Amino acid sequence: MPNDTLSKHLFHWDKQPLPWEMRLRVAYFIAQALDHCNAENRKIYHDLNAYRVLFDEEGDPRLSSFGLMKNSRDGKSYSTNLAYTPPEFLRTGRVIPESVIYSYGTVLLDLLSGKHIPPSHALDLIRGKNILLLMDSSLEGQYANEDASKLVDLASKCLQFEARDRPNIKYLLSSVGPLQKQKEVASHVLMGITKATSVLPAILSPLGKACSVMDLTAVHDILLKTGYKDDEGAENELSFQEWTQQVQEMLNTKKFGDIAFRDKDFKTAIDYYSKLVAMMSAPSATVFARRSFSYLMNEQAELALRDAMQAQVCMPEWPTAFYLQALALSKLGMETDAQDMLNDGATFEVKKQNSWRS
Repeated sequence: MPNDTLSKHLFHWDKQPLPWEMRLRVAYFIAQALDHCNAENRKIYHDLNAYRVLFDEEGDPRLSSFGLMKNSRDGKSYSTNLAYTPPEFLRTGRVIPESVIYSYGTVLLDLLSGKHIPPSHALDLIRGKNILLLMDSSLEGQYANEDASKLVDLASKCLQFEARDRPNIKYLLSSVGPLQKQKEVASHVLMGITKATSVLPAILSPLGKACSVMDLTAVHDILLKTGYKDDEGAENELSFQEWTQQVQEMLNTKKFGDIAFRDKDFKTAIDYYSKLVAMMSAPSATVFARRSFSYLMNEQAELALRDAMQAQVCMPEWPTAFYLQALALSKLGMETDAQDMLNDGATFEVKKQNSWRS
């Protein structure tokens, strides 16, 4: 995440303050991220604040510290300054799903004011109708008063003392979504960030080239022809134990998966390869690669990316794993990341060729 934190852009900016439209985009993206967490049954995102929001290569805001969220599901972990802590945490020592809404309200205050304002002080200003005193003076002339009032009102609702009085995440989305007025303008343009242009690597294997232009037919053909030859030792291990019923079942599952993959019956291939992954003691990079491609052909790019990354875990310098990640990232619209993966794959391709020559 090369473009710093929300905290840096709000409180410690060098060249220009964060524009109003970008602040609205941050509010919307965070709400979307929290909605995603909620859908994944991760209802407690700990300690949401301006330091947890990072900007990627495109200048788009991203929510970080998911490790902290996953490892603190009991609701006990919290580290924010006490002035910004949800009231229920101060009372009980625990956070609850509604605590996330309170923290979202504190981030809205940061976006509105461009500085750290304790919620109690901000609420006093709001109740006293002193909204202008709350607003960041550097934003003057950038926003409609009605839009600012809506965001202030939302912050006020989020910061209610009683958890039951706060809105839910869907309400956040429905409130900040309509405020987005410049959706077509890229984030890096709004932020005044010069975006680095990527150059296609000079040396790409046929698979790398096919992935770079998203020629899925060619990718399928190459994966078929390559087979399992890159899986060092995997075939030998299976044949050595072939006499056991368990391994015979494994070989049959692999065979049916390979037949479905060859015949472009990708849904069936996913089913068989998934069974095979569960059965194998040592995971196969090629199985993950083939299932990754099958997911792509079923319009499941996120699962395809996950499997391509698993293939890389099995074989850290395998160009195929990087090329398939590039393909999945392109499908997800993450072109800069896809370009990086193509470059990494090409680098390992050259390294492999040089090792053969020596």
